[in-house]
Amino acid sequence: MFCYQCQEAARCYGCETKGVCGKNDDTSALMDLLIYSTKGLAQIGELAGLSDEDSKALGRFISCSLFQTITNANFDKERFLARIKETFSYADSLVDKFLAYHQKSKGEKFEGSLSECITWRSGDEAALLNKGRSVGVQSEANEDLRSLKELVVYGLKGVCAYYEHAAHLGFEDVNIAKFIISSLAAVGSTNNADALVAMVMKVGENAVSTMALLDKGHNETYGKPEITKVNIGVGTRPGILISGHDLKDMAQLLEQSKDAGVDVYTHSEMLPAHYYPAFKKYKHFVGNYGGSWWAQNAEFEKFNGPILMTTNCIVPVRPTYANRIFTTGMAGYPGVKHIAADTSGQKDFSEIIALAKSCAAPIELEKGEIVGGFAHDQVLALAEKVIDAVKSGAVKKFVVMAGCDGRLASRSYYTNFAQELPKDTVILTAGCAKYRYNKLNLGDIGGIPRVLDAGQCNDSFSLAVVALKLKEVFGLNDINELPIVYNIAWYEQKAVAVLLALLCLGVKNIRLGPTLPAFLSPNITNVLVEKFGLKGINSVSEDMKEVLA
Repeated sequence: MFCYQCQEAARCYGCETKGVCGKNDDTSALMDLLIYSTKGLAQIGELAGLSDEDSKALGRFISCSLFQTITNANFDKERFLARIKETFSYADSLVDKFLAYHQKSKGEKFEGSLSECITWRSGDEAALLNKGRSVGVQSEANEDLRSLKELVVYGLKGVCAYYEHAAHLGFEDVNIAKFIISSLAAVGSTNNADALVAMVMKVGENAVSTMALLDKGHNETYGKPEITKVNIGVGTRPGILISGHDLKDMAQLLEQSKDAGVDVYTHSEMLPAHYYPAFKKYKHFVGNYGGSWWAQNAEFEKFNGPILMTTNCIVPVRPTYANRIFTTGMAGYPGVKHIAADTSGQKDFSEIIALAKSCAAPIELEKGEIVGGFAHDQVLALAEKVIDAVKSGAVKKFVVMAGCDGRLASRSYYTNFAQELPKDTVILTAGCAKYRYNKLNLGDIGGIPRVLDAGQCNDSFSLAVVALKLKEVFGLNDINELPIVYNIAWYEQKAVAVLLALLCLGVKNIRLGPTLPAFLSPNITNVLVEKFGLKGINSVSEDMKEVLA
């Protein structure tokens, strides 16, 4: 195997025998084959003269497939085998459509040949594994082309994850669907560096559009996030713990469990569910348990009740709670019960609720409250206060510290950085990176909390909206003239999509850590440094001097 799509790639180079995330060689090979066959599916979809409805259907199928390959989303070999076979079947149906379309539009039978990623087939598991090992990342020999292609694919994985969340709520966009199809088709067939660079920026552009679509879906379905105090202690009743990003799963679980005599707690990236008005009516929705995804082994053991993983990030499951963890959506783990949706998109969580009733209450990890809900509408409602604070000098600078958390000890940098920031700075955050500092007592500035949490990683869109609005209010020509600096932590591919979105919006001089991506070749890194001022992190004291200059 060879994989370097996440920040924890071994030796900041790549995982070659087993993933740091826990995936094995077979799973890695099947992921590579799924991506390869999905590129073929996109290519034949491009050729088949699809209607808008057919394009939306294909775009969503591709989104689910790429989402399934995101770091820590799915480790289940059987699910990958099944998805690959579905992809073969889908591609066969599109080949038939293409042949009919070609005959009709050209007036002649197609006599050419289709690329191997469209036509390669096998039902033998050994052959599938061998093929997967031959079409992985390193099958592209040119280091710079490989870097650009993987940057496109990883950004697309993030776009697809956000698009699938939006589509799950009923919010789809044919233009985004068509872009997903065309860009994946192109990255599988082009070796033109300039075209790939242009495609990278188009991924950023579509990441903005997709996050805006998901933001609309969340707000129109569950209301606009509100400033909210969230309990981090526990009650005396049995509980259900829900983690991940999918708010529709959250809504269905709350509705089905409302009279069951159990409480529901969020974990990690599901924390921002507390900020939405639609969920506040549920009295058994009582708080957040624990912190970031990487600590789940210890926290899940102590929770005592069942756990529902709605998306990534799942880590290798310990036997001590293996009989009470469930997956849904794109998440999966060998031996873990998976709850699928029916044809109408509904999920039956009755088994989880019944199990919760037989469990002890959670063991308390901590007490207190944390405050969040500072999405763009809420922050803009405070715009006058914020602007006055900037004009008076009470707030000297905003520091965007959004993104992902991770296991590495070096990530203590972000806690130390937050603690060392002067008291006239405000942290803007989104994503699980916030768990490095959202429980610190950093105070406020004239009633403005010094940590403004916009929500999940996709809510980084909110931070861009706020920045663009401040640019307008202050009459500036360039977003980079604002008193805002960016110190972003990254881990997986949704963070890549967010980074490309920020670059597309013109944000420069982003500091990215704790390491720069291993998939960026030296030459491609230099392009990003020269064109956008991208930089890595150093020591807290060194970076603080530059940030505050």
